[in-house]
Amino acid sequence: MNFLETIKLALAALKSNKLRSSLTMLGIAVGVFSVIGVMTVISGLRANIESGLNVLGANSFQFSKYPAINFSDPRARFANRRDISFAQATRFKELMGDDATVALTMARRGVRAFYADRSTNPNVLLGGADENFLSARNFEIGAGRNIGTTDVELGRPLCIIGDDIVKRLFINEDPLGKQIRIAGQSFTIIGITKSKGSSFGQSQDNIVIIPITRWLQTFGSAGRSIGINVQAPSQELLSAVQDQAIGAMRLVRGLDPEDPNDFEIFSNESLIEAFNNIAGVVAVGAFVISAIALLASGVGVMNIMLVSVTERTKEIGIRKSIGAKKRNILQQFLLEAVVLSLIGGLGGVLVGILGGNAAGMILNAAVVFPLGWAVTGLVVCSAIGIGFGLYPAWKAASLDPIEALRYE
Repeated sequence: MNFLETIKLALAALKSNKLRSSLTMLGIAVGVFSVIGVMTVISGLRANIESGLNVLGANSFQFSKYPAINFSDPRARFANRRDISFAQATRFKELMGDDATVALTMARRGVRAFYADRSTNPNVLLGGADENFLSARNFEIGAGRNIGTTDVELGRPLCIIGDDIVKRLFINEDPLGKQIRIAGQSFTIIGITKSKGSSFGQSQDNIVIIPITRWLQTFGSAGRSIGINVQAPSQELLSAVQDQAIGAMRLVRGLDPEDPNDFEIFSNESLIEAFNNIAGVVAVGAFVISAIALLASGVGVMNIMLVSVTERTKEIGIRKSIGAKKRNILQQFLLEAVVLSLIGGLGGVLVGILGGNAAGMILNAAVVFPLGWAVTGLVVCSAIGIGFGLYPAWKAASLDPIEALRYE
C-alpha cells in the first residue's frame, strides 16, 4: 500500500462523515484565524508605522503636558499638571540658544476656513507656530515663504496653508497674497506647503498655520499648554541635547532637584516603541485565545478519530487479514488526523489573512501576506493532528484482526 493510496483512504473516510469533520475543522480554523488575523493587522501597521508615526523631524524630541500615547494612567493625573505656558516655552527656547532648533506649537482642530463664497469642511487643523515649525514637522514650502521671527514677535495676521486648502478654496487661482477668514479673523496667505499625503487616514495637508502669538491672541492663553519640539544638530548629539533640554525645562518649570518631571518627553523612537508594546499585548491576547481554541480543537480531533476507529473496527480487521501491517494502519489514521487539522488550519489562515487585511485597510495599513505566521500556523496544525491523533491511530493499529473481524 503506497502513500498516495493512504491519503486517498484518509480523505474518503473524512468525506464519509462530512458534518463531524466540518465541525472539527471549524474549531481548528477559529483558533488559527484568531492569531493570523491579529498578526496580519499588526504586520500591516508595522509596514508603514515609521512613516505613520514620523510626526517629528529627524533627530527630534518633544515636550508636552500629556504623554503622546497613554492607556495605563487616568488622564486626570496629567490634567492636574501645570500647563507649559508661552512664557516658559519662550524662556526654554532662549536657554537652548544655538545648541538646538526649538519650535513652539499649538493646535485647534475642527475649524472652517472661508474665501469669497467658498468654504472648507469644519475639519481643518489650525496651528499656531513659530519660524521653526516646518523643519520640526517635516514640512516644506512649495510656494511663498515661511513664517518669520518678526511675524511671531508682532503677531501678524498671516498664514501658511496646506495643499487641501488650496484645492478647496482656490480653484484655478493663486492663493498667495489672498486673505482667508478663520474664527472671525482674516489672515493673509504668505506660503503654501508641499503635499505630505495622509497618515493613518488623516490628511496632513488640511492645515492652516498662523504665528503662535496670533493664535494665543485669538483663542486666549488660559488653559493652553504649549508643545515644544527640540531638534538636535545631528544623531550623535541627540542624547546630549536631550539631557540639556530636560535640565532647561526643569529650570523654567521651577522644579527642585528632588521633584519629579511634571512634563512628558517623547520622540519618534518612543512612539514606535509604545506601538510595539501595545501590539505585543494584543498579540499575547490573540495567542491565549488561539491556544484555548486549538486545545479544544485538538480534543475534538482525538474524539472524532476514536469514534472513527470504533466505527471502522471491522474494516481494520479485513485490511489486516489481507496483509496490511501495523504501520500501514497507524499511518492511515495519523494522516486522517493531520489532513483534518491542516484543512481546518488552511481555512483559518486564508480567512485570517483576508479578515486581517480588511481590518488593516480600515486603519489604512499596508496589505501584507504574513508568510511566516501562515507557515507557523500550518505547522502547529500538523503538530495538533499528530499529537492528538497518535493515540487513536495506535489504538487502531493495535487491534487484533480476529477480534476486529468479529466486531459488530
